[in-house]
Amino acid sequence: MTASLRSEVTTLLDSLGVSADLYSGGTLAVTSPLTGERIAEVAEISADEAKATIGRAAEAFKVWRRVPAPRRGELVRLLGEELRANKDALGRLVTLEVGKVPSEGLGEVQEMIDICDFAVGLSRQLYGLTIPSERPDHRLTEQWHPVGPVGIISAFNFPVAVWSWNAALALVCGDSVIWKPSEKTPLTALAMQALFLKAAARFGNDAPAALSTLLVGGRDIGELMVEDRRVPVISATGSTRMGRDVGERVARRFGRSILELGGNNASIVTPSADLDLTLRAVAFGAMGTAGQRCTTLRRLFVHSSVYDTLVPKLVNVYRGISVGNPIEGAALVGPLIDAASFGMMQDSLKAAVDAGGTVHGGTRVDVNGEASFYARPALVEMPSQVGPVLEETFAPILYVMKYDTLDEAVALQNDVVQGLSSSIFATDIREVEQFLSARGSDCGIANVNMGPSGAEIGGAFGGEKETGGGRESGSDSWKAYMRRQTNAINYGRTLPLAQGVTFDVDGGSAEA
Repeated sequence: MTASLRSEVTTLLDSLGVSADLYSGGTLAVTSPLTGERIAEVAEISADEAKATIGRAAEAFKVWRRVPAPRRGELVRLLGEELRANKDALGRLVTLEVGKVPSEGLGEVQEMIDICDFAVGLSRQLYGLTIPSERPDHRLTEQWHPVGPVGIISAFNFPVAVWSWNAALALVCGDSVIWKPSEKTPLTALAMQALFLKAAARFGNDAPAALSTLLVGGRDIGELMVEDRRVPVISATGSTRMGRDVGERVARRFGRSILELGGNNASIVTPSADLDLTLRAVAFGAMGTAGQRCTTLRRLFVHSSVYDTLVPKLVNVYRGISVGNPIEGAALVGPLIDAASFGMMQDSLKAAVDAGGTVHGGTRVDVNGEASFYARPALVEMPSQVGPVLEETFAPILYVMKYDTLDEAVALQNDVVQGLSSSIFATDIREVEQFLSARGSDCGIANVNMGPSGAEIGGAFGGEKETGGGRESGSDSWKAYMRRQTNAINYGRTLPLAQGVTFDVDGGSAEA
């Protein structure tokens, strides 16, 4: 299995245009969570090389910002074409490197294609404003300019999609991009960079060298980029601990952060819920990607009147869900990323038992021995929201609790430090509208009759509180990658001042 898996990775990387010297003989060992075995050794960048790369990206920005926005959109259109042509290969590489089931690996690439399509249209819609002036013969406008190199720090669980959310928008906005991928998933980053270079070659000389660059390395390389004043925007996806450090460092130099951090997401099941639909939605929301999504369902509040109907059915689903190597069968749940993740899952389950919880599942599944880390998803019935329920464990653990009133359930949902995603299962319009109102969910995402995961690129993605407050992808998120400028134009022959101020010089009028 070792030789064949490594051989397939090599074949995929070659087909995607990645030079062999980038993934063989390097210092960063890459292991597949499918087997726990080494599949590549990636070359890491030095601090001096990283600084030089940032410098080249800053120079590329000066060229790229002068290219008309619709022309910049053409590059992103070509990138989307490369993704379409290589969807199967890149999706397969995601599965081999991260352990996602094949449909999720392909779905991640489709999400990249979708954001490219979105960004192409956006390249002709970077609208400013025309504002009435209080002064005669004056006009006020607001316009948006490219801001500079955008630094992207991505996590292992969506190794390429998160880059595309940022890069596609940044590129049409006129920015260069610098990518620091997770040390756990550098191969998909190398592949994506190769596809970008193919698109840039097709685009022609308008795309400067170093328009998109890659910094493969450890935390020190990420810190170097975070503290570099030449990078005005840092978009970071990861833990709240990481985001707090990034946000403070960027703020000290008056840079701008887009932070996508933790999510202790909840769903509420009301008495009016369609329980069959709820069962399917909860199963995917809590167990998809082996619980390793920032939008994974981690807390479920079930009304006492339907608890004894729904929860036993959920327990049966947890007992029967297929766990295994997704490239060898039809398993719906693949492995955790590494030993540390498996260990944190077990620690959280022990803490839940100590807090009075009843655990269903959560045990190791012997797929490839102890070299890899497969676990049966865990459903934990809790007496109250205490202990590990208040924390985000990046693993397939669902804590289930009873409630009696919707006000109580909403209060419990909101009573955590994270505020990413949420959902309600209800057919009573009053319950739905209360949940979506200002006194309802305090999360950046609030869904109805579906789980908290599975966001589409058309809506801005992100959350509140310790989730960071950032927004990526659709809506008006493009503004985060640009700087706003207000212009006042006097097309008359006099100089009236705003707010009625007078300043006469030699009988004339002059602006202060």
